[in-house]
Amino acid sequence: MKILVIHGPNLQLLGRRQPTIYGTADLATINQGLRRLAAARGASLTIVQSNHEGDIVGLIGASKGRYDAVVINPAAYTHTSVAIRDAIEAAGVPTIEVHLSNIYAREPFRQHSVIAPVCRGQVCGFGPESYRLGLEAALAAVSPRPPRAVRATRAKSKRVVG
Repeated sequence: MKILVIHGPNLQLLGRRQPTIYGTADLATINQGLRRLAAARGASLTIVQSNHEGDIVGLIGASKGRYDAVVINPAAYTHTSVAIRDAIEAAGVPTIEVHLSNIYAREPFRQHSVIAPVCRGQVCGFGPESYRLGLEAALAAVSPRPPRAVRATRAKSKRVVG
């Protein structure tokens, strides 16, 4: 399985930017954890950080046929980018939106995601753990499900006489 991880604008500042909101883990630490998890699950990751909306749109647009899923933290573009939303919808690649902070507990302008309606799911509010949970969700979304084991059992009926 191949997963594309996209970090949006200003995420290169993690660990230094508003640590009371975003925590103290830097992007390299988060990426290292994602790579370990992917390797343990037999998946490969491509990880990109961009401050440019057009670059993100291009990456998503080229993802179909190259990646099995996308994990994206659109950061500030969460609330404004119809272009990223449309790229996710058009690509048709299962996408998980992640956020370090709980966007629904923040300023009113941050409480709406234009991206979420075209994603398979969203994880927010768990700090760096949001990325791990998002990657787990992406892997689950694209993993072939093993056939259910069917066991034939003979049910014993109980008779109650009263």
